[in-house]
Amino acid sequence: MQYLLLFATAEDGDPYVAEEDDIVQWVQHTRSIGADLGGERLRPPEDATTVTRRGGRTIVTDGPFTESKEWIAGYGILEAADLDAAIELASRHPMARYGQVEIRPVWSLNLDLGDAS
Repeated sequence: MQYLLLFATAEDGDPYVAEEDDIVQWVQHTRSIGADLGGERLRPPEDATTVTRRGGRTIVTDGPFTESKEWIAGYGILEAADLDAAIELASRHPMARYGQVEIRPVWSLNLDLGDAS
């Protein structure tokens, strides 16, 4: 099953320590077991753009939609046997120590889009 990991900042997290919080080791481990399906860091909230449609109008707003001190710093997609396995992998990510990791099962749309050509 696929899981989306949302890596977020947290005010109550432990301080970031470069020697302890090496993302490269986590990525190497998840890749070595075939669990890493991709992921990236995200630009800060100031670089966000929010798009909504209301009453037939498109509304574009600079910045994030939510107002909070925490912000999504990145994401990852894992393949794991079940939620327990995803939790184990997420708990090893450095952001689990100095931020927080939200895990969401991917819910496939199963759309038949036909021939894309």
